[in-house]
Amino acid sequence: MKPAAFDYVRAASKREALQQLTEHGEQARIIAGGQSLMAVLNMRLAQPKVLIDINQASDLHYLKVENNCLKVGAAVRQVELLDRTSLVDEVPLLAQAMPWIGHFQTRNRGTVCGSVAHADPSAEIPLCLVTLGGTVVLESLKGKRREVPAAEFFQGVLTTEKRPDEMVVEVQFPLREADVIYRFHEVAMRHGDFALVALAACIRQGEVDLGVGGVADRPTLRRLPLGAELKDSLNTLAWSLGAQDDVHASASYRRQLVRELGQQLIEDNDHARAS
Repeated sequence: MKPAAFDYVRAASKREALQQLTEHGEQARIIAGGQSLMAVLNMRLAQPKVLIDINQASDLHYLKVENNCLKVGAAVRQVELLDRTSLVDEVPLLAQAMPWIGHFQTRNRGTVCGSVAHADPSAEIPLCLVTLGGTVVLESLKGKRREVPAAEFFQGVLTTEKRPDEMVVEVQFPLREADVIYRFHEVAMRHGDFALVALAACIRQGEVDLGVGGVADRPTLRRLPLGAELKDSLNTLAWSLGAQDDVHASASYRRQLVRELGQQLIEDNDHARAS
């Protein structure tokens, strides 16, 4: 199929993009990389009247460390983050996850904030953002700037806290903490495919923050105890996610991946560590 007819607007600034959102509301969609949006449009799962292109908005194109966070503007492409040599020291969990995202062709066009706004429950960037306790920054023309915790931003499959007149202008990843081990791994049919199960771990003394993607309708975070209780805690977590059978994997297989992969990821001392 092909998209339904729409008007195209090239915004020269953040303000111009927000003006268009205010004017058109639910009839408008933001486009930057288009790696997720165009597929949705081609299947006519969405039929906006206006597409607002933010690629020329230079005030949305920035990567900076500020207030103990790595701040990523809405026009930054995934490849720019992956190629950032300091990323492994700044946000090591994200550095481990980025190579799992699609393929180099899609990373060359897809944006970091676009992945967050799309809210696919299998996506790696939203999972890292939730696991790290990151923030999604929303703005509207009315001048309201909202900083929403990532765990509250994702509401379900392709559903978020964002309002029709708002845009995701920035995401904030907390910088690495001392004495924390960061690990990421996923299982997919092929490397670059959507994750059947993706796991992100922040391991501290006596406990682990474990994020799970690809199972529930949004990235899910749990704090689990280390030691003898870990196995039972992973089993409880696996059952709590509401896994379902689909054409890619059964619910029981996904639960088993959470249990087995989770234990391996947490207890494998040879796994990549940020230091």
